[in-house]
Amino acid sequence: MSLIKSKLKNYIDALNNIEDMTDRYVWLMDLGKKSPIVPEKFKLEEFEVPGCQSQTWLVPHFMYDDKMYFTADSAALISKGMVCLLADIFSNSTRSDIAAFEESALEDLKLDTLLTPGRRNGVYSMLKKIQGYGRRAA
Repeated sequence: MSLIKSKLKNYIDALNNIEDMTDRYVWLMDLGKKSPIVPEKFKLEEFEVPGCQSQTWLVPHFMYDDKMYFTADSAALISKGMVCLLADIFSNSTRSDIAAFEESALEDLKLDTLLTPGRRNGVYSMLKKIQGYGRRAA
């Protein structure tokens, strides 16, 4: 199992163990609160995720061993929780693994029941931005 799929499974298991939708939102917002803040110098248009309902930034960092990691931030806590979750899932993965990730693998997060359509679109925009970084860097 790839590192991406392993991390994704951990988040799926964590969310699926929370029965109440309100508690899932709280968990997601707590994840955002606990995540580091992206320094202002990185809150640039080039790192902004298009299609998000609130300003959201996803910053790629490149490592010498063909791996990438990401830092992320957002003006809204739910968006911050989601972008930080995705940043963690894809961090320390190879560029080719990131570029090859199948979008459908996110379905087990059950975003259709957790997020509004607008926020779901934002999540897929985040994924496309991550994969774009992986493809450009590969």
